[in-house]
Amino acid sequence: MSFQFSVPCLMGVEGLVADELRFQHFEGVAAENGRVLFSGDFSECARANVVLRCGERVLLRIGAFHAETFDQLFEGVRALPWEQFIGKDNAFPVKGHSLQSRLFSVPDCQKIIKKAVVRRLEKAYGQTWFEESGARCQIQFSLSHDLCEVSLDTTGAALYKRGYKLEAPEATLRETLAAAMVKLSRYRGRGEFLDPFCGAGTIAIEAAMAANHIAPGARRAFDAEQWHCVPKGVFSAAREQAISSEKHEKLCIHASDISAQAVELTRENARRAGVEQCMQIERADALKLSYEQREGILMTNPPYGVRLLDVEQARAIYRQLGKLTRGAQKLKQYILTSDESFEQLYGRPCDKKRKLYNGMLKCGLYMYFKQP
Repeated sequence: MSFQFSVPCLMGVEGLVADELRFQHFEGVAAENGRVLFSGDFSECARANVVLRCGERVLLRIGAFHAETFDQLFEGVRALPWEQFIGKDNAFPVKGHSLQSRLFSVPDCQKIIKKAVVRRLEKAYGQTWFEESGARCQIQFSLSHDLCEVSLDTTGAALYKRGYKLEAPEATLRETLAAAMVKLSRYRGRGEFLDPFCGAGTIAIEAAMAANHIAPGARRAFDAEQWHCVPKGVFSAAREQAISSEKHEKLCIHASDISAQAVELTRENARRAGVEQCMQIERADALKLSYEQREGILMTNPPYGVRLLDVEQARAIYRQLGKLTRGAQKLKQYILTSDESFEQLYGRPCDKKRKLYNGMLKCGLYMYFKQP
């Protein structure tokens, strides 16, 4: 049976997620604001969860309808075939959001949706009490301009939680954003790839995983593999297929940081991701490295702060890095920052700028790739 699935993603990367899906031969791919749709059966759902690098999760779309009142919301939800997906003992919590809709209270909407699903399941199973002690079937709803869409989350923990990253002392770059940046650079494992402000190593690790075809979800669990409606073995088959395509070749990826703690964290994260032997990790001051004779890709997320002193220190780094890389004519440069004055600080206009979001923080990916 074929279903429609939705892949929510960070704003600005919808086209990249759509490209991923098309390249992997998924059907019915269509990009919308903040998400990409595709169609397929549960084996395709499993494959998407395992292989997608830039998407945040995979939602199974159950239905959509107009709802201006709680009665319309209740009846719209109750009319949907929940018993096809939710078993007698499954847990089915509800979460969601409302945007520019008459039904704006999220807690009230959660209660109404929960009640409607219970009423549907009571009739389907002939019972009035649901213990909800089994596998989780997370219901997600979105209300936008009075249109309600309800889905089931097949993923569980978000797809950016690959499983390799240890807790860092400061917030680090989301894995899906790092993967999107690598995809934008068209890095394929050939030539040098350099991150001189590696932090937790996310960018370099995602580059190594992509170059060696290591699927980000090949070694983690997903909620839907415990659902009674999902054929046994489809997630295992997707993992096995992905793992059989992996390579573990030595790559010319250099990750460095001035912080010894960051270097050790990167090394451990790379080991957990299975790419430590594919890359070179060392402690180094980015502002004391030589860039002029280097070829390949420099991609980094240098420090940018919130407090005034932090901002001034970050801007001093941008100025110095810009001077050091000015003569590196064969080194393509991709710098992610939230500082809108970056080009002026770096000393030259970028060839292209891509607006991206690091969580809720609006950033720009400044790209320098045209040779003079």
